[in-house]
Amino acid sequence: MGIFNKIKNMFQGNKENDVDFKESKDVVQEEVKVYEKGLSKSREGFVSKLANLTNKYRTINDDYFDELEEILIMADIGVNTVMEFIDRLKERAAKEKINDPELLKEIIVDELFIIYVGDEVLSSKIEYQENGPTVILFVGVNGVGKTTTIGKIAWRMKQEGKKVLLVAADTFRAGAILQLQEWSERVGVDFYGTEQGSDPASVVYDGCTKAVEGGYDVVLVDTAGRLQNKVNLMKELEKINKVIQGIVDGGPHETLLVIDATTGQNGISQAKSFKEITDITGLVLTKLDGTAKGGIVLAIKEQVGLPVKFIGLGEAKEDLQVFDIEKYIYGLFKDMV
Repeated sequence: MGIFNKIKNMFQGNKENDVDFKESKDVVQEEVKVYEKGLSKSREGFVSKLANLTNKYRTINDDYFDELEEILIMADIGVNTVMEFIDRLKERAAKEKINDPELLKEIIVDELFIIYVGDEVLSSKIEYQENGPTVILFVGVNGVGKTTTIGKIAWRMKQEGKKVLLVAADTFRAGAILQLQEWSERVGVDFYGTEQGSDPASVVYDGCTKAVEGGYDVVLVDTAGRLQNKVNLMKELEKINKVIQGIVDGGPHETLLVIDATTGQNGISQAKSFKEITDITGLVLTKLDGTAKGGIVLAIKEQVGLPVKFIGLGEAKEDLQVFDIEKYIYGLFKDMV
């Protein structure tokens, strides 16, 4: 049985008898539904093209592989990744003497899964600190949904029983402070911020001090994303990091880059640029429901080498999900195999 069929059985089979299935059946089914709904555009676009390719060819030949290559590149997986993938697929088809495109479908999905998993397992889990608050810094250019994402993550963490503080250190963008404060009120968590134009590091200092004194579990820090001026942004983030380290041991514990999935390769370029100026520990991929190019998750792993921690699959706060490669692969390919 291939990898995808095992995943399919896990989400469609008898979960009560699966000793490895650690989450409750109802919770997982709800999360799977969010993935299915959020990835519908990608299924209709990217995945339907793969299915049509299978129907078009009776046997596997060079034309088949050329079209497959084009479909994968158009899905934002990335040229180099696709070239290596096609070579591996050709090799496996020859070794297993597969000539029927129908038989190759599941192998394609399995190999795409392997691209993400690879030799190195990238964890999407946030490791909370036992003593003192866990400080998570958020970076990203304007317009990617960073502040909204922080609000939704705060809601998730509150649902998990965490005492959460939002810190508005994006003092540059007009409205950023007010927007974060509105989110804190909407999801019922605490907020710290001052006025626009304040020194971001000072805001972070006061926010982290409040978190330590108030016994908060998590501090989520919003920062400015002026990537067009890398030097200034790097200095600002270095200053913020030093301030956090001086108050909270080991902080910041995560630095998450928020990128917009609908921008495709441009989003990946942003990830590479941010990696040059600060220590990114993971990515949040927003607006994945708004693109038919679902392959960007695979491209991120291959081209940036960072784990996706959360994905946005809709407008509602419940639609922001902890990233799970198995739910992602199932939601993307469930109609194909």
